[in-house]
Amino acid sequence: MKIAFYGSSLLSSYWNGAATYYRGLLRDLAGRGYDITFYEPDAFDRQQHRDIDPPEWAKSVVYPATPEAMRGVLEEARAADIVVKANGVGVFDTELLEGIIEHSRPGAMRIFWDVDAAATLEEMRSDESHVVRRMLPDLDMVLTYGGGPPVVNAYEGFGARRCVPIYNALDPTTHHPVEPDERFASDLAFLGNRLPDREARVEEFFLRAASALPDRSFLIGGNGWETKEMPGNVRHLGHVYTHQHNAFNCTPLAVLNVARHSMADIGFSPATRVFEAAGAAACLITDAWEGIEQFLTPDEEVLVARDGQDVAEHVRALTPERAREIGQAALRRILAEHTYTHRGAEVDALWKAEFAQQRTAA
Repeated sequence: MKIAFYGSSLLSSYWNGAATYYRGLLRDLAGRGYDITFYEPDAFDRQQHRDIDPPEWAKSVVYPATPEAMRGVLEEARAADIVVKANGVGVFDTELLEGIIEHSRPGAMRIFWDVDAAATLEEMRSDESHVVRRMLPDLDMVLTYGGGPPVVNAYEGFGARRCVPIYNALDPTTHHPVEPDERFASDLAFLGNRLPDREARVEEFFLRAASALPDRSFLIGGNGWETKEMPGNVRHLGHVYTHQHNAFNCTPLAVLNVARHSMADIGFSPATRVFEAAGAAACLITDAWEGIEQFLTPDEEVLVARDGQDVAEHVRALTPERAREIGQAALRRILAEHTYTHRGAEVDALWKAEFAQQRTAA
């Protein structure tokens, strides 16, 4: 089957947290026989900060961020059996979603893949003319990056025929244990871009912990933090490329996950860095959110913190031996239950069942 996938970027993780998710899932689906073309705009300097070359397992089409080029790539949707529009492309999001409905051929499966469901649903609640609300009757299904029952219920409440969470996972060929790298030496490291609904939580869970432990070293990576005032024991790295993530996760005593406010509020939304860290056998400390047990067991495979004080206490009490135990337990759990092989099998079965149902109905 041919897939036309319109997303933010497959080639670059620069201001594009979904890159690892797209790569893991689409690589696995390609291995199952799907013929994939990924369409991404040349926008936000992503092409100047590529993490990977165009892969063998998907055709990569980078188009100029112009209306004419966007309309041109939409014309190619007619050749696909499955047409996917992911949210958060950043340019032409409305036109692309409208376009896949207009240009896909009869009988093709049309999917909205929401990698930020909490934010999308909030926008939909406040805007009756929101493009996703308008297009839901013409979509065969909505797939989401996470969100569990709250997101499923919300989307189906808006009229989605079907909404299925496809959670982040681990690609063990990309994220795995490596030797430590002194560039990333620290007691606690955090990796994430500076975003409006994350910043206050980073202040609480990371910067407050750093202030409480002035004799310990803290490291922050990601875009946008260079203008943020931080305690003297915090070192800022800037953008950390995907090929550096393993060393970033393996070197510190522990790494921190801080969910964006909207995702923490809904729960059931583990970020890609949760699986990347576990895949590297890192000791992960995460902010508390509902559903964590579905992925990692607290106090055995992950440390959970309610606030910055909890984070500081975890770091203060953590020994290298205890950190290794937690990291190895997390790696075992993720490899057993949460790889992109598991997720790809889920998507493959979902799509095959949907096509079988359509044929029966016809």
